[in-house]
Amino acid sequence: MAKEYDLVVLGGGTGGYVAAIRASQLGMQVAIVEKGELGGTCLHRGCIPSKALLRSAEVFKQTKEASQFGVETTEPTLNFSKVQDRKEQIVHTLHQGVQGLMKKGKIDVFEGFGRILGPSIFSPMPGTISIEYESGEENTMIVPKNVLIATGSNPKSLPGLEIDGTYVMTSDEALQMDELPNSIVIVGGGVIGIEWASMLADFGVNVTVIEYGEQILPTEENAIAKEVEKQLKKKGISFVKSAKVLPDTLKIENGIAIEAEKNGSNEQFKADKMLVSVGRKANTSNIGIENTDIVVENGFIKTNEVYQTKETHIYAIGDVIGGMQLAHVASHEGIVAVEHMANQNPMPIQYENVPSCIYSNPEVASVGLTEKQAKENGYDIKVGKFPFKAIGKALVHGESEGFVKVIADKDSEDLLGVHMVGPHVTDMISEAGLAKVLDATPWEIAHSIHPHPTLSEIIGEGALAVDGKQIHG
Repeated sequence: MAKEYDLVVLGGGTGGYVAAIRASQLGMQVAIVEKGELGGTCLHRGCIPSKALLRSAEVFKQTKEASQFGVETTEPTLNFSKVQDRKEQIVHTLHQGVQGLMKKGKIDVFEGFGRILGPSIFSPMPGTISIEYESGEENTMIVPKNVLIATGSNPKSLPGLEIDGTYVMTSDEALQMDELPNSIVIVGGGVIGIEWASMLADFGVNVTVIEYGEQILPTEENAIAKEVEKQLKKKGISFVKSAKVLPDTLKIENGIAIEAEKNGSNEQFKADKMLVSVGRKANTSNIGIENTDIVVENGFIKTNEVYQTKETHIYAIGDVIGGMQLAHVASHEGIVAVEHMANQNPMPIQYENVPSCIYSNPEVASVGLTEKQAKENGYDIKVGKFPFKAIGKALVHGESEGFVKVIADKDSEDLLGVHMVGPHVTDMISEAGLAKVLDATPWEIAHSIHPHPTLSEIIGEGALAVDGKQIHG
């Protein structure tokens, strides 16, 4: 007899395991089916390992610049194998933590590939999960009252551009490099491409970024993108924008050579390796969607505001539904979905209140509307902008480039957006996120006293700048 569960989660990534924990807290009997390792892309191939490498790159860069702080050192050298060892240890520690959380919540974990079956002897509705094992042992059948699809995404490539893992890589393969290349071409100037460009440049790699659009970081405020590009150029990174990479021109022989079309003519680029960073695609193949009435549009599963699919007992969250492909978003989508299953009447997520972060050097963080979006939405706006060079703690840190930009509605005074570029902004954006949730005004932010000297003072000054009342600017 197949075992029955209140909830079976397909995918043990950040969204999946957080949802499972919340379901367990609500008294559900829960199972997770995960073909790889608990923690998914974020823990093993994304957020955590890439940020560990970025931190090592930051320390290496700071050590080379130590003399500016009066600290005289010999020229530092980079031991990349130790960099990778540190990354792996961090991942291992967090992985053990997730495994412990599963035991604490009495959540069953099946290490195999889960597929949704149609109506069967086990259930009159689609949703029975068949679990396949790499060992070839007989499939396990489990019967849930509810299913949560949290299968995530994987890196895209370009048609005709074959990923070989040695010369042509996605971020998955790049994380496993044994040694750094002398040079690299990065195809795509979005979030992942820019983080890798920043990291590799700080490690001493010669970096060229080829971006199809007119602006790197196309989803960011234009002024922010320009500031990031300016600072990254100082690291020696070359940018080629409005350029279309031509995959059929790729040549591999002790390195790569490829052409890109720009302004009607082709230019060739050569490097030791290539990193393809052109977005991610949802993992919807072979999970049994065809056995259900679930609707897939543009490669993503369609859901309502509480993440129900057309099969109301089957929910989907995270990268597999598109939207904001961020780990913290997937986690909260999972919580909303599970609470809805438990009749908790959860509040739908207001995506305009969700902060997003880019962990390059300089860092970028934002929440809410850009200036362009605010105008397109019909708002009459006022804008405050304040530079880090006027913040004492930024000068103390030796990182005084960048700024904060605050956008507000002239009529209601409501905060519409906050956009930051500079030191540690990813650690400060939550204040702006809370302000958005509470529907605060710049006046209220400014009258929250920010301690001195701190980097966070820039948020108060930026809020004052909306009405031209900044103190130090």
